[in-house]
Amino acid sequence: MWWFLTISLLTLLYYTWQKVGSLGKKYPTCLPHIPILGSLPYLNSSDPAHIYFTKLKEKYGHIYAFWLGPYYSVVVSQFSLAKEVLLKKGKDFASRPRMVTTDILSGSGKGIAFSQYGPQWRMYRKLVQSTFSLFKDRPQNFEKIICQEASSLCKSLATKQGQSFDPALDFFLASANVICQFCFSSSWKQDDEEIKIMMNFSDAIIKTLAKDNLIDVFPWIQLFPNKDLTLLKESVILRNKLLEKKIKIQKEKFHIDSINNLLDTLLKAKINNNDHLTQEPEITDEHVLMTVGDIFGAGMETTSSVVKWCIAYLLHYPQVKEKIQKEIDQKIGFSRTPVLSDRNQLLLLESTIREVLRIRPVAPLLIPHMAHTDSSIGEYTIPKGTRIYINLWSIHHDPTEWDEPEQFKPERFLDKNKEHLIMPTASYFPFGCGPRVCIGEFLARAELFLFLAWILQRFDVDLPDDGKLPSLEGEFGVVYQIVAFKLKFRLRKAWREAQLST
Repeated sequence: MWWFLTISLLTLLYYTWQKVGSLGKKYPTCLPHIPILGSLPYLNSSDPAHIYFTKLKEKYGHIYAFWLGPYYSVVVSQFSLAKEVLLKKGKDFASRPRMVTTDILSGSGKGIAFSQYGPQWRMYRKLVQSTFSLFKDRPQNFEKIICQEASSLCKSLATKQGQSFDPALDFFLASANVICQFCFSSSWKQDDEEIKIMMNFSDAIIKTLAKDNLIDVFPWIQLFPNKDLTLLKESVILRNKLLEKKIKIQKEKFHIDSINNLLDTLLKAKINNNDHLTQEPEITDEHVLMTVGDIFGAGMETTSSVVKWCIAYLLHYPQVKEKIQKEIDQKIGFSRTPVLSDRNQLLLLESTIREVLRIRPVAPLLIPHMAHTDSSIGEYTIPKGTRIYINLWSIHHDPTEWDEPEQFKPERFLDKNKEHLIMPTASYFPFGCGPRVCIGEFLARAELFLFLAWILQRFDVDLPDDGKLPSLEGEFGVVYQIVAFKLKFRLRKAWREAQLST
């Protein structure tokens, strides 16, 4: 009985201290909460978190708080407030909460995705950015790499034309190979077993990571059997083994005077660091592994997932698909393949991609932020250590910012004459913004445009034999995934005829 009285007394003292410390300060409206559990009993909903948080906005406003067990958390659902968090006060809120699941994935906060804001994070992000710059200035640049993968993708789809099948593996392979070229200057083949293993563990990680389940709220629960946690650990072990194999191969080729990819950049930085040529934080093999793992995780599933969402919406809106193909026929034709500069010509395709990123954002709640210091949002005090959830879903579906936000309307990103791309509102940041903005945004946008342009130039995309449309209700996770679906690709008559005449 004594232990219960002790916990109750400590909890009472904690909440009393909170009340005293908050005198004279204004905090966001908070959901009801009780000792130990916080607001958990009042967060009981079958809706995905981003939908439920959007509904709570109607009652509690654009910014409100709740207690996730012992963790004070704030939800931001308005563009101007989100901009303050991510951009204006980006450094104040640039940290990440430590959670059991993210610690498993990141080796206890190593790498760049889940590490704390500070010198180590800035160093690794700078090294990744320098590698992106390296690829921009070389003959084998990103555009050529993406086009090579688009060509391989189209060849694979052509072998299956007329068949009803799930294209997930084909899209995943194309995205994975772009990232593999960036990290290791190598790629996988269609029949490589490693790519199937990678797709499976990537999917498992996305579905079990950072969902604020009870293990992330009460870490002691991991002492008990848990299927999700076991799956996450097994998936991370598989990921690490696969990446360690790639790293070992690349290390054997490494020469400090020939830097060709991300691993080369990291290895060179490690050598300089160990030789005391810099004052940067320590670089270990585990830091290298986790940084490469972050880039793989961010660059594979996200791009392939958005490609699938785009295809799904075109199946639901075949008139949009036909208009895009007509635009491709008129602006590019069939004598050449699409290139990045065609984005200025293929306006409807580009606006469709933007609309898909709006209506089905990659990460509806982004990755949770944490207050690095005592700060404020609007008129409200935000204590150091507060978890911040940016409800991007709510912001992208705000009826005060978007006309008929629940409707799929690519034309909203075009001017009245449909001759120029526009941004109808500033309330749009599918890749985040500020210090933690997605580091590979430009690469992801290039992949989405080129993969889709190549596919739609060559193929008609049709429903499967059973005529079933893809579901537009996704599966919530750290990435908002579309439910698996089947479809058929059929080479377009005009493309076939053009190839025969050459």
